[in-house]
Amino acid sequence: MKAGTILVTGGAGFIGSNIVAALCDRGVPVVVCDRLRRQDKWRNLAKRELIDLIAPEGLREWLDDHGADLEAIVHMGAISSTTEVDADLIADVNVRLSLFLWRWCAAHGKRLIYASSAATYGDGSQGFDDDPRPEALARLRPLNAYGWSKHLFDRRVVRAVTDGEPAPPQWAGLKFFNVYGPNEYHKGSMRSVVAQKFPLAATDRAVTLFKSHHPDYPDGGQRRDFVFVDDGVDVVLWLLDNPEVNGIYNLGTGKSRTFEELARALCAGLGKDPRIEYIEMPEEIRDRYQYRTEAHLDRLRQAGYRREFTSLEDGVRTYVRSYLMQPDPFR
Repeated sequence: MKAGTILVTGGAGFIGSNIVAALCDRGVPVVVCDRLRRQDKWRNLAKRELIDLIAPEGLREWLDDHGADLEAIVHMGAISSTTEVDADLIADVNVRLSLFLWRWCAAHGKRLIYASSAATYGDGSQGFDDDPRPEALARLRPLNAYGWSKHLFDRRVVRAVTDGEPAPPQWAGLKFFNVYGPNEYHKGSMRSVVAQKFPLAATDRAVTLFKSHHPDYPDGGQRRDFVFVDDGVDVVLWLLDNPEVNGIYNLGTGKSRTFEELARALCAGLGKDPRIEYIEMPEEIRDRYQYRTEAHLDRLRQAGYRREFTSLEDGVRTYVRSYLMQPDPFR
C-alpha cells in the first residue's frame, strides 16, 4: 500500500463518497471501509480508483496489516438515521467503533477527522455554540439515539483530551448540519428535502412540506442550516492540509433558512413557478422535531477557515442542474 494513504470509513455513503471523490481528484491514495448492501450505493464509488475496499468487520485486521502506511483516518461511517430505534446497533457502530478508531490512532500516531452532528444540540434550547468544554457539552440534550451516540463520543473525546490521555496527533470532530448534494440517493427517508421533493417539482406537482406544530413558526417557516456537501468536503480537506488544527467544530453555513425558501429554491432551479402544499407532520416525530438549527462558526473561523459557504440558492441550483436532472446523477 502507498504511504500517505487515507482511510475513509463510510466512504461509499453520502458525505464519505464526496470526500473520496475529492481526495482521488487530488491524487491521494484512498481506502474505503463500508458496506454496499443491495441498492445502488456502489455507484457512489464507481468513478473512483481505490487502493482497497474493506468491510467493517475486517477493519481491525486490515489496520493490523496495513495501518502503518496510513496518513489519516476520515471517519464518516455511522448509523445516521434519526428514526433508528435499535440503540444497541447505534452504540456498536457510532460509539464503540469510534472509540476503537480514536484509541488506535492515538496509539499509532495517526490523524483522525470524524463526523459528529448538529443532532447533538437537541431542540436548540442550549444554543448552537460548539463550545468544547466538558461542562458545556454536559448541558446538551439530544432528542434521539443517533444524536445521543454522536454526543457521547464527543464527550468522551473531550474528556480524554482534558485529562491528558493519549490522543491522535490531529483530531477534529465536525458537527454537520443539514447537508444536501449528490450521492445521497441510497438514504431513503433520510435524504435531504431537495432530493425527496425533486420528483414532485420536476413533474409539476406541488412540493409537500410539514405543517408546523409550534406557535412561533408558521407552516413552512421551520428553519434549518442547509449546507451543500461541497462545503463540508472543503472543510475536511482544509483540516487535512492543516494538521495543527484540533477540536470540535460546527459545519454549516451559519445562516438558517426556512423550508419554504428551500422549496422555492428547488423550483427555481428547475425553472418552474413554486407550488407548495402543507401536510400533517407524523405524530411519532412531533415531540422530537427540531424547529430551528443554525451553526455558529466563530470557532471554525478563529481556527483559520476563511472560505465562504455556498448560498442555499446557488447550492440547490447546482445540485438540481448538475446532478438531479442528469441521466447519471452520481459524482
